[in-house]
Amino acid sequence: MTGVPLPDHVEAIAKRVNNWGRWGSDDQLGTLNFIDEAARLRGVSSVRTGRAFALGLPLDEKGPQMGFVKGRDNPVHTMVMVNEPSQPGSTGCWSDDAITMGVQACTHWDALSHASLDGRLYNGHPASAITSEGAALCGIDVIPTIVSRGILLDVARARGVDQLPGGHAIGPEDLDAALALTGLTIEPGDIILLRTGHMKVFLSGDKLNYAITAPGPGIHAAEWMHRHSVAALALDNLIFEVFPCESKDAWLPVHFLHLVHMGMIQGQNWNLEELAADCASDGRYHFLLNASPEPITRGTGSMVNPVAIK
Repeated sequence: MTGVPLPDHVEAIAKRVNNWGRWGSDDQLGTLNFIDEAARLRGVSSVRTGRAFALGLPLDEKGPQMGFVKGRDNPVHTMVMVNEPSQPGSTGCWSDDAITMGVQACTHWDALSHASLDGRLYNGHPASAITSEGAALCGIDVIPTIVSRGILLDVARARGVDQLPGGHAIGPEDLDAALALTGLTIEPGDIILLRTGHMKVFLSGDKLNYAITAPGPGIHAAEWMHRHSVAALALDNLIFEVFPCESKDAWLPVHFLHLVHMGMIQGQNWNLEELAADCASDGRYHFLLNASPEPITRGTGSMVNPVAIK
């Protein structure tokens, strides 16, 4: 279970949070297995007013990507048919369009096939299952739905700030403080939405600082998520974890802890600002969350427009 990206102190955490074999040797869902009928009904019972909040960024060329990751391009929208008659002389016309983009360029989920370590995906599946044709194992297409109770952990608000500073590694104490703000108890199958306030940087137009620095989960947050049987985690930054990373000898270690060891999918570029303001206003930080991915065959991720209903 060793690999170059994980130095000894991170490897020790990896061993404590590892879920390989927990749901059988063939499992490809990881912590999404926590979502059962009871978890979904908990989400349904959270709905009081019917207010709905869309958490996805617009799909256009103004997206968060700046060319730092090869092929992860912002959406390019093209009209392929404009008011074309259905047949000669007909007044009935049709318009069609197309989008070219990286599926992880926008508000998205990373599938468990997104990262491998030491030649292995989650649950020991071989990394060779990922080829030029896509992910034969642990792809986004093996996930039928993601519907459960969502809980917003507003770490920024819990710490008394509009947004956490770039490079702030969110640890268990931050998460405990944000959970205390909600007055809730996390139950197996809940999905955590983690607000750092960093989305404000992107919404202000400062794409560079949104990309090159970020508050986010540190390595010790993985143990907290594991202890609470969290089904999935999404947040409001580009990189998902704290950046720059906590130590120079560990490159994006939280990705490997979550995706490979825990089997927990990751959500990035989620706009939580409107939802967070509403939660602060009425004091209710839980809701029904529908964040099901597009069923992209062999995909290592999927764009998503998550909807939280309160």
